[in-house]
Amino acid sequence: MKRFLPILLVLLVIPLAAQTFKYTEFRPGTLWLDTDGHVINAHGGSMLYHDGTYYWFGEHREQFSTETLVGFSCYSSTDMMNWKNRGIALPVCKEGGKPLSKGAIMEQPRVVYNKKTKTFVMYFHLEPADGRQNACVGVAVSKNVTGPYKLVKHGRVNAGQWPMNNNVVHGEYSEKDKKMSNTKWAEGWHGAVMAGLFVRRDFHAGQQCDDMTLFIDDDSRCYHIYSSEDGLALHIAELTDDYLDYTGRYLRVDPTGQNDAPIMFKHDGLYWLFTTTASNWRHGATRLFSSPSIWGPWEPRLAPCKGKYASSTFYSRGTYVFPVAGHPDSFIFMADRWKHGNPIDSRYIWLPLHFKYGAPVLEWQHNWHM
Repeated sequence: MKRFLPILLVLLVIPLAAQTFKYTEFRPGTLWLDTDGHVINAHGGSMLYHDGTYYWFGEHREQFSTETLVGFSCYSSTDMMNWKNRGIALPVCKEGGKPLSKGAIMEQPRVVYNKKTKTFVMYFHLEPADGRQNACVGVAVSKNVTGPYKLVKHGRVNAGQWPMNNNVVHGEYSEKDKKMSNTKWAEGWHGAVMAGLFVRRDFHAGQQCDDMTLFIDDDSRCYHIYSSEDGLALHIAELTDDYLDYTGRYLRVDPTGQNDAPIMFKHDGLYWLFTTTASNWRHGATRLFSSPSIWGPWEPRLAPCKGKYASSTFYSRGTYVFPVAGHPDSFIFMADRWKHGNPIDSRYIWLPLHFKYGAPVLEWQHNWHM
């Protein structure tokens, strides 16, 4: 058996050494190679369309490790199928004891372009390597779309600010609150969370930021949407004009709902919000909310996924939705089919997003093209 092993290894390596064809269609769940013939490594990704080119930012993952050992990768394409590796947009820090040193957790890079400052701004979920604070957001900037990006700040969100929801009880985090926070789902706990139990707990230090995304509205206002309050609520926070800080205005969405992986987009004047049932990277059902205003009211809608395996989002976890340039009313849904034992081999699930009867719908397709 050993005499055949070298031949087998050669056969496995050859397809990865050079891409001898050009993709003409999307093939969800299959191995996806870049223009150099290497596996695309951009997980938990997002998309930026700038000056006629798409830029795909994602997490560079390694074999058998969930730690961030390299940083965030960037790829570019004009057809969304054939991608050129543009290198590491934001690398980990080589020095120890820094927020981005090896050992940090860096996830879900989201990049937007600020037209006023002519700066590319990246937000991402960060668990700093220095261990001083968890559930943080990192903010990095660059004058070039592909980077390198430089970390300019990190930390919790909206410290010292109350949400706009009128049902949140203001005040200090009391001894009664502390006792209630440890009685998950016990009598009275649900109501206490609705009334801002964990908002009060984190009021001075800042609200937690876990799974997250960015959304730019038609008026160029930018919003940071993130999972908070121990994963029990989503927050929608308005950013300043330079996209580098918070105005202090933010809204809680579906407290006690346990939503992760928020995705926001807009169609025909309505705001749409995809979320995933909290499951620590594992696939789960995609939920749907809509609102006539970014400030609500946000109402639950029927789940967008239809057909076989819809309840697991086709064994994937959503990460982003982006409009297709030159194709009005066309959107693409991005997701990852995570492999926890070998994250680098997690496959990408890209599907066309359609609107039927005024609501977004996702259906499985083995292969498709625009």
